[in-house]
Amino acid sequence: MCGITGFSNFNKDIRSEFNNILMMNDSLYHRGPDEFDYYKHKNVVLGHRRLSIVDPNGGKQPMQRIVNFHKYTIVYNGEIYNTDEIRDDLVSKGYSFYTYSDTEVVLINYIHYKEECVSKLNGIFAFCIFDEDRNCLFMARDQLGVKPIFYSFKDGYLIFGSEIKSLLKHPKVSPIVCGDGILDLLGLGPSRSLGEGIFKDVKEIPPAHYLFIYKDRITLKEYWRLESKEHNLTLEDTKEKLSLMLENAIKKQMVSDRGIFSFLSGGIDSSLISAVVSDEFNKEGKILDTFTVDYVDYDKDFEGNEFEVTSDKYFVKVVNESIKSNNRIITIKNEDLFYALEDGLYSSDIPSMADIDTSLYLFCKGIKNYGTVGLSGECADEIFGGYPWYLNEEDLKLNKFPWNRFSGIRKELFNDKIKNLDFDSYIKNKFDETLKDVCILDSDSELDAKIRKMTTLNVKWFMVTLLNRKDRMSMANSLEIRVPFADRELVEFSYNIPAKFKFLNGREKGILREVSRKFLPDSIIDRKKSPYPKTQSAIYTNLVVNELSNILDNKSNPIFEIIDEKSVRKLIESRGNSYTKPWFGQLMRGPQLMAYLIQINMWLKKYNINLSL
Repeated sequence: MCGITGFSNFNKDIRSEFNNILMMNDSLYHRGPDEFDYYKHKNVVLGHRRLSIVDPNGGKQPMQRIVNFHKYTIVYNGEIYNTDEIRDDLVSKGYSFYTYSDTEVVLINYIHYKEECVSKLNGIFAFCIFDEDRNCLFMARDQLGVKPIFYSFKDGYLIFGSEIKSLLKHPKVSPIVCGDGILDLLGLGPSRSLGEGIFKDVKEIPPAHYLFIYKDRITLKEYWRLESKEHNLTLEDTKEKLSLMLENAIKKQMVSDRGIFSFLSGGIDSSLISAVVSDEFNKEGKILDTFTVDYVDYDKDFEGNEFEVTSDKYFVKVVNESIKSNNRIITIKNEDLFYALEDGLYSSDIPSMADIDTSLYLFCKGIKNYGTVGLSGECADEIFGGYPWYLNEEDLKLNKFPWNRFSGIRKELFNDKIKNLDFDSYIKNKFDETLKDVCILDSDSELDAKIRKMTTLNVKWFMVTLLNRKDRMSMANSLEIRVPFADRELVEFSYNIPAKFKFLNGREKGILREVSRKFLPDSIIDRKKSPYPKTQSAIYTNLVVNELSNILDNKSNPIFEIIDEKSVRKLIESRGNSYTKPWFGQLMRGPQLMAYLIQINMWLKKYNINLSL
């Protein structure tokens, strides 16, 4: 994977502003420590940082090709999993290739098909192409939003980058946050509205969209969406096809010149991926490296609840004995988890999932000593119905985001200026907008219709939030983490599997469990879904309680611009126990809310945020 950045102005010569790209590119060092380079034109400047995975010698960027005397230049971040198919198609049309890099395939694909090129790509990607023939920039993002790309258009400048921090290095982009940004951050956060970047004038190309930038206009267009289609296969045929698609999705993401490892939690998603990859490794006489996250004294501190029923350790051992991988446990100290809150914040550029983020950050940091390219089980819960809200009738009837259903209690923590913002209407409008284009078929049962809507909400919101987390925390440590369940064709197929098959035997992810039986022991198949583990340590709670208390004792801290001090002190006095329901997702309770407030204060200070309400 890589980091890409750049800026353009088709109304003036910007070559004298080249130093801006140096700072922008340097801010993305972690995304590509292996190489860096630039492209300079009178109207366009591009920067690239490379984490070399495939064809180290041939994949250097920015990459240029000249076809029919027209020059095209690309900066690209991603992996394309149907590269061979696209290359063969383009060769049949007379094009030549000089590398094995998928970067060249993406570029030639655009040269031939122009904007239609994106519909042919199955993979994870964000890229920008300078088309000198049409005198424009073309930017695109993958269908599910695995890879990020932010942009800002101001005073004739188009500024873009893989992360917000790179845009903030350009003098045209300022750390100003207006009303909608506050509503997103405090009302919907850690989720973020599709296409929005919290900061004023900062946007993100939404998943499945491309952007054209010409001298006189900008055009943003959606090129793909989930389509409702009749599912005419029997249960057995559905299971057979799904099994083949799953294996194919996993195997084609194993391509790497740097080796492959896998995350392993003992849940069905990561276990299935690990089992398939391990089976392929065994055919070549190799042993798969798997990695598991743990916390100091986690078993001693663990208390089960409706979401976290069992700890992972026993189930990891069961899977590991079955697939015979080389499993390493990365154990995180609770003190490190707390002190890494700033690292997690800087990696995301906005307050996000607090210690849920920082634990992943430290997990990836520990893995970095052993590998560079890994596979993870994200997205299975969204596309196969793994979350409790898929089978909870109350959640299915709610006209709000189910992972955000208790978010209203957060408003108690804010001052009157913030409370007066219309959170309810803002969130309701986002909810309605997400569902307005969902097509319900005549053949859909009442439950099928509800599941279509729930899946759409999850794919467009909750899944993107987790993909953002995975990208930032892994790339902060120069790791490339791939997500086989985000395969476009797999997502399209699973979307139309009827509920009676998808929730086979009345279980969440029922059909996924059944097709996984040939790879995994029954105890793993039958295990109740358990989320990513969070610390339950009193040590961590003490640290966030003390830090938040210290913040409130210093009245110069910027968080006083948004909070009601009395309400926050009540939260502290209860040690977070006043928040017994998750205020986001399944895991984010009192200690995480206190850590989130700590991150907000850090963010306001570190990024010198100007709140403009």
